[in-house]
Amino acid sequence: MSGALTLLGPVITIVALGVAAQVLADRLEVPSVLFLILAGIAVGPEGVGYWLPVAAQTLLGSETPAWIAAIDPIVTRESFGDALPAIVSFSVAIIVFEGAFHLRIERLRQAPRETIRLVTIGAAISLLATAAVVYAVLGASWPIALLIGALLVATGPTVITPIMNVIAVRERVSSTLETEGVVNDVVAAILAVVTFEYIVLADSGLLRFIREFAFRLGVGVLVGCAVAVLVWYLLSRTELTAENAPQNARLIVLVAALVMYGLADAVVAEAGIAAVAAGGLVLGNVDLSYREEIEQFKGDVTLLVLAFVFITLASLLSIGDLLSLGLGGIVVVLAVMAVIRPVAVALCTVGDRFTLAERIFIGAIGPRGIIPASVATLFALELQPTNPEAATTLVGTVFLVIFATVVVEGGFARHIAEALDVIPMRVIIIGGGRVGTALAERLEDRGEDIVIVDNDEQAVEAAREAGFAAKLGDGGDKDVLRAAGAENAKVVACATSTDDVNLLIAQLATTTFDVETVVSRVNDPGNIDAFEALDVEPIQTGMSVAWSMDNVIERPAISKWMTELDRMGDVQEVEISRDELDGMTVAALTDELPDDCHLALISRDGDNHMPHRDDQVYLGDHATFIGRTEAVREAIDYCAA
Repeated sequence: MSGALTLLGPVITIVALGVAAQVLADRLEVPSVLFLILAGIAVGPEGVGYWLPVAAQTLLGSETPAWIAAIDPIVTRESFGDALPAIVSFSVAIIVFEGAFHLRIERLRQAPRETIRLVTIGAAISLLATAAVVYAVLGASWPIALLIGALLVATGPTVITPIMNVIAVRERVSSTLETEGVVNDVVAAILAVVTFEYIVLADSGLLRFIREFAFRLGVGVLVGCAVAVLVWYLLSRTELTAENAPQNARLIVLVAALVMYGLADAVVAEAGIAAVAAGGLVLGNVDLSYREEIEQFKGDVTLLVLAFVFITLASLLSIGDLLSLGLGGIVVVLAVMAVIRPVAVALCTVGDRFTLAERIFIGAIGPRGIIPASVATLFALELQPTNPEAATTLVGTVFLVIFATVVVEGGFARHIAEALDVIPMRVIIIGGGRVGTALAERLEDRGEDIVIVDNDEQAVEAAREAGFAAKLGDGGDKDVLRAAGAENAKVVACATSTDDVNLLIAQLATTTFDVETVVSRVNDPGNIDAFEALDVEPIQTGMSVAWSMDNVIERPAISKWMTELDRMGDVQEVEISRDELDGMTVAALTDELPDDCHLALISRDGDNHMPHRDDQVYLGDHATFIGRTEAVREAIDYCAA
């Protein structure tokens, strides 16, 4: 009983601190890993339980209260006894399984070549370059250096996703970083197993190493796939009790992940990670019943596991281990952050998909997370009895890189994005129905950065399949609007079918986020005044249809031309912001325009007039161009440069 009570305190403390760290991270909009590490150090052997009695004894001497002198560290190696390796092992199994479960084959097929290069060529560059630096600077053996390099390949969704949720960069940038994180979590785990097997079996010869590793990998993949197929069969072919079906499905998948790991590891050592990676990949890409409930439950379990593992591992981290790395540890961190990552990204993102600033931003954002920490600790526990120096180098280097990258790259990500000017002025469309999707298609074709927000999961999924950036959530929630980029939006379009919802969103956009242009669909003519009172441009549904019908009847040529506008040409308005154009005559400006582009209208201080060749344009004027699509876009670039 006393053993159970001894364990109860650390477990309650870890879970409570884990939840607190997650809540605090969400509030401050930074990765929770940072607070988990700090919490772990605080409750560990070298944390508050050690320094508080020492400080009190130094300051108060014999007058130190007995209760302070009796304070002990809450979490120590002895708290878990011989069970710690098993706890870490099963935690790693759940984490790797969840990462593989979210790895969609279809998403990889649709991923641009730059992303594919990042998770292949980029991962190889990161592994080899990091290993070379660790070998040269820290004097580690090549096997240990390669193991550290393999682990630090992982950027990981647990640290990337929170950053992308609060920084409204272009979808192509955020999707690249998030896809890289999901893939590299699994890749790093497998690479680490390969390297660790090399360390264990290197003395047996290369041929035996290859044979043993292939056998262990094969066993892991076979066990993982077999259990995954069995789970799929149970969930798709077996009738579960209706009222408890989602709960039973969640538990079946969770138990399956643990069975995959345990069974494969029982057959042959170190095959468990390959098993959960293969099983998660299979289950994540089949038609699985109750997928939504499973993902939600599994995400909650993973959060608790992350908190438990990270705090536990950080509590076991010795400050002396970090200090023992000395200046070499700092050199490794700087090399990983400032040289290896930027160079790998620069080589892998060559092309016209990303701007130079976006490439620099991707290179600057590569925080490491739970996979390097947990797997490093797992292998360090196995190395400790035979090679304690290697275990210390492994854990110290990995945690130092994690802490530095999370603090610098995670904490300053927004400042980096703002300095590089990679947060675009975007158009947010609330409502992913027919109206919102049609509007998104027209605006995106003209080069706008579009985000669709809808509270219907199917609508969001359909928008993503159509190639749009889409976020699931209530558009009337200011946190959802902020996550969609409302703080940097130039237009918010309210396209839901409910006037009350549109009015609430419009009010938030104008009063809370001060959006320049807010336009809204209005179904009831009686609500027009309410929208206009907010300085919102109302588009009455019935009148817009009547106008279109009237154009077809009275102005058929113009109606047809407007209908075919996207195929034949374009009409765009741009603010004159190029200094050289200030005071230029219309005639001189027209001479600078490309062929097949005409200046149709000049707007100044709310007044519109047809341009005359002797008129002058000034900074701040709005010019409307009409003509061939490419020519109009050239004109816009010329006037707004």
